[in-house]
Amino acid sequence: MLPSPSAYAARARYLPFAFFMAFIGIDEVLRHLAEQGLFTLSATTLYYSYPIKTLAVAALLFHYRKQYTELSLKDLANYRSTIASCLLGLLVFILWINMDWSFSGTGSPQGFNPTLFPNLSLQLGMTAFRIAGAVLLVPLMEELFWRSFLIRYIIDNDFEKQPLGSFTWASFMITVILFGLEHHFILAGITAGVLYSLLLYRTRSIAQCILSHAVTNLALAIYVLYTDKWYFW
Repeated sequence: MLPSPSAYAARARYLPFAFFMAFIGIDEVLRHLAEQGLFTLSATTLYYSYPIKTLAVAALLFHYRKQYTELSLKDLANYRSTIASCLLGLLVFILWINMDWSFSGTGSPQGFNPTLFPNLSLQLGMTAFRIAGAVLLVPLMEELFWRSFLIRYIIDNDFEKQPLGSFTWASFMITVILFGLEHHFILAGITAGVLYSLLLYRTRSIAQCILSHAVTNLALAIYVLYTDKWYFW
């Protein structure tokens, strides 16, 4: 039996995100087992899964591309909104690097340090994958899941009946809290979730949310590479 159009539309938005998170979960399980002495992992062993994860999720997004009818690049032609989205992305970045409080984190962040790779070519290649994943893939994947799908699905299981930017306190609070819990620095994640959601309510545009998120992640990537504060990655 084929899935209903609503179920297929939902799958197109949650499956890439679920796949991405499954990779993270597998990494955490392997790291935990290694800490228990069951086997040995080098500092970079799990880094090699990042290109695989990036390409796999990109393939899913490409496969479902026709489902993302809410994503319109024409929205970016509204220059005032586009400039505001970029400025908001920079604000989230500034808040993020100043909210790395240990009490709001989940354990010690492992980070991603490409300088640990044995040769320059590998360092540059893995850094390129990391930046591409953070700036191009993650904002698209996460905004389609959080602010296109889940925030509307909480209001109505047939989420496509709800216009983009539909607001209820329950959908707003649940999504921003879960968005925070997805990240190592929980309060920073919640703050980012609040601001990206406010942008959605203001612009009614997923494209603007993706742009803002991408600006945050690009600024963070530049900051990490400049400061060597790898735990932000």
